[in-house]
Amino acid sequence: MKKLFITAVAGLAISLSACNSNSSSKVNSQDSVSADSASAATIVFESPVYDFGKATDGDKVSHDFKFTNSGTSPLIITNASASCGCTVPDYPREPIAPGASGIIKVVFDTSNKVGIQNKQIIIASNAATPSTELFIKGEVQSLTK
Repeated sequence: MKKLFITAVAGLAISLSACNSNSSSKVNSQDSVSADSASAATIVFESPVYDFGKATDGDKVSHDFKFTNSGTSPLIITNASASCGCTVPDYPREPIAPGASGIIKVVFDTSNKVGIQNKQIIIASNAATPSTELFIKGEVQSLTK
């Protein structure tokens, strides 16, 4: 019985010391997150929305979304995806230096998309805000009008 009690107390002491070491490492990791965000890349678009107005069914609408890395670290865009297959984004694969600019080219194929359109493009990067939304919108008119 004494052995069981001593084993339980020793296990509890080990658990408590492990909890204390985890909480201090959590504080340290939070400090490094704050330091990382202060030195992170920052992606700033001239305009996150492009209104193409009116287009005819079958047209391909293209727009260059211009951005600048206003942060202090190189900006790395890891992905650009659109809300549907009719919208194709092309993004720079190389790092964008602090203060430098770049372009994300988006092509929207209006084929069979008659009516009001609002397509979303999501940009994933190492920026302080890791996900940024862009929009291309307008009205696609039928050929028969």
